[in-house]
Amino acid sequence: MHRRGYLAIILLAALLLGCGRPTAAQPEGAVQTIQNKGSDTMVNLALAWAEAYMRLHPEVRISVTGGGSGTGIAALINGTVDIANASRKMKPEEVERARARGIEPVEHVVARDAIAVVVNPANPVDRLTVDQLSDIFTGKITNWREVGGENRPIVLLSRESNSGTYMYFLEHVVRKGEKGSDLLFSPDTLLMPSSEGISAEIRQNPNRARTSFRICAEIIFSRSESCRESKNSSASQACGLASTISSGSC
Repeated sequence: MHRRGYLAIILLAALLLGCGRPTAAQPEGAVQTIQNKGSDTMVNLALAWAEAYMRLHPEVRISVTGGGSGTGIAALINGTVDIANASRKMKPEEVERARARGIEPVEHVVARDAIAVVVNPANPVDRLTVDQLSDIFTGKITNWREVGGENRPIVLLSRESNSGTYMYFLEHVVRKGEKGSDLLFSPDTLLMPSSEGISAEIRQNPNRARTSFRICAEIIFSRSESCRESKNSSASQACGLASTISSGSC
C-alpha cells in the first residue's frame, strides 16, 4: 500500500522580510549561521542541500538536525530556528501560535514521497488493503492469520507522535481520511525514535509491521517572492538557500 506524502520546508515570513531572529551587527566577512531543524525523513536531503549551499557560500554555516516534524515546527514557533523541515502541513493551531508570536510561516513544498508498510522478508503477507491496515494498527486484527499469513501475533512499530510520518499515517490510513474519525493507534504499538531503529527491529522479528517513508522521484518546488525584499543579511542567506532548493540547482 502506497500513498503520496508531503515534504515541505517552512520558513519564517518575518525572516524572509528581514525581521527574523534578532542578531547583532556583524563585521564584513563574518561567518553567518542558519539553523535548520525538523523531519527525520528530510534530514539527509537537508544536509545535502546545506553542504551544496555552503560550497557556494563559504561565509555561511548551516546547522541541520532532525528530531521530527513536530520538533522542528515547535522550534520555528519559538524562534530558535530559521528553517523547519516537515513531512506534513502545519496544523491550524500551530499557525495560530506562530502568528501570536509575530511569525507568519511560509511553506515551500520541495518533494513528494510515499508511505510504505514494511514487514520482515520471512513474512509471507505481501498485500494489505487500507481497511486491513486500519484494523491492524488500531488493534482490531492482532494475528497474521487473519490477513492470510501464518498463525503469529502481529507486533506493531511506528515512529513517535512528533513525527510527520506518524501524523500522516494516523489521518490517512488509521482513520482512512475520515474527518470525524477518532480512531487511534493501538496502545500496543511500539513508538520508535528513528527509522533506523524500526528497520533493525523488523529485520530481527518476522512478526513485526511498521510504517516508513520511501522517497519517490517526483520533486515539486515553489518560491516565495518576498525573498527579493529582504535587507537583513541572515534573512538574505536563508532566502538564498530556499531559492537554491527551489531552483533545483542542488
